[in-house]
Amino acid sequence: MRHAYTVEQVRSAEAALMATLPPGTLMQRAATGLAVAVSNFLGRTYGANIVLLIGSGDNGGDALYAGARLARRGARVTAILLSEKVHAAGLEAFRLAGGRVDTSDALAGGRVGASDDLADADVVLDGIVGIGGRPGLRPDAEELVRRVEQHGVPIVAVDVPSGVDVDTGETPESHVNAALTVTFGTHKICHLVDPAATACGPVHLVDIGLDLPPAEVQSLQADDVRTLYPVPHGESDKYSRGVLGLMVGSPQYPGAAVMATAGALAGPVGMVRYVGSSSVGQAVLAEYPEVVVGEGRVQAWAVGSGISTSGVDRDRFTRLIQQDDVPVIVDAGAIGALGTKHSARLVITPHAGELGQLLGVPRAEIEAGRLHYARTAAEERQLTVLLKGATTVVASPGGTTYVNPIATPWLATAGSGDVLAGLLGAFLASGLDEARAAALAAYLHAAAGTLASAAGPITAMSIAHALPAATRHLLSS
Repeated sequence: MRHAYTVEQVRSAEAALMATLPPGTLMQRAATGLAVAVSNFLGRTYGANIVLLIGSGDNGGDALYAGARLARRGARVTAILLSEKVHAAGLEAFRLAGGRVDTSDALAGGRVGASDDLADADVVLDGIVGIGGRPGLRPDAEELVRRVEQHGVPIVAVDVPSGVDVDTGETPESHVNAALTVTFGTHKICHLVDPAATACGPVHLVDIGLDLPPAEVQSLQADDVRTLYPVPHGESDKYSRGVLGLMVGSPQYPGAAVMATAGALAGPVGMVRYVGSSSVGQAVLAEYPEVVVGEGRVQAWAVGSGISTSGVDRDRFTRLIQQDDVPVIVDAGAIGALGTKHSARLVITPHAGELGQLLGVPRAEIEAGRLHYARTAAEERQLTVLLKGATTVVASPGGTTYVNPIATPWLATAGSGDVLAGLLGAFLASGLDEARAAALAAYLHAAAGTLASAAGPITAMSIAHALPAATRHLLSS
């Protein structure tokens, strides 16, 4: 499991560790890891042209010490200082190692040295603002970052990209967009949650020995998939493996039922039962003759895929969500039919627009504050929220929030969400709790999309067809 922490939690862990170590030990550990990561990023050190953007925080000190190491290994390293109060010991070590120093006021005075340094750089290290900074960049820093971007020079962020909101993953102000982020001790929330996660680029973690409790924001990894996946045993039968009821698809969108069924059958469920329009049921049977059509006992329901809000059978839907023993996935049109009262264990699977309609918030605000609004909906409605997107967020009332670490733009295709709803239903029917079932479904859905996209453009059915191979790979690796 990958854990992501708040600034306060990280600061507390750092303080506890520093009290047991000689002064400066953690910064030296961080600087060493940063220097190695930069060398690996470039593929060389000797002869490389490296520019450091240095602010007043400790991450500026990390960058200066790393710059000193890189300079001693033959790199040409220039530090542009954006504050009069940079880390003194780090600056001294940098100068002693042969590093060159420039200041941001050179830009205001019309000198071109800093601009030339940026244009010629192989990489720029962002040591402007660390985890203690507020969102946004000061004008001088923003101008420097703009020049770096104009020259097309990659940026390696030190700990976090300067200007992002570390604790929420939001980017309300100007910020750095990194080609790589090198972080220390543990992941922070901005490394996992969009839009800040996109600004981080790939994240490389340097272990500095922090001792931290389990985090409220977590991300499944391949080992977790192997641990959580419900594998049948010698005494299993189709009923003990779980029966999923599907109330999905419509005469207008019969394919939604077929795709949801495909997703379900690619999961661990023992039986799929379709309840709905006879014409849609025939379309499902034509593709999947193992499906049972008609009412009967189930361990979970998936409702709404391919059905408009006005087309939802309100009486039947109300009965389902008033049960207290069977979990229900509420997708697509059924989300709009959801009232404020329910007894069932519900999982809703909205995209940003659907969640915005549920909460009365513009879609753009949902996209800008994905973690906040997923948690808000979970608490206000007392249900689990799977907020779809490039980084899918799964939030449940008072519980762990999961962020899906893998994604591919190819998943943005018609019917992809129907496949996800069916797969999620299979995990719920097999006995997993709502949050873990949603996190596992999101992970495998994205893994299948990534696998299918290796051959180029994909469809929802190609995602469904790739699920067994993605699952086999993860369970056997």
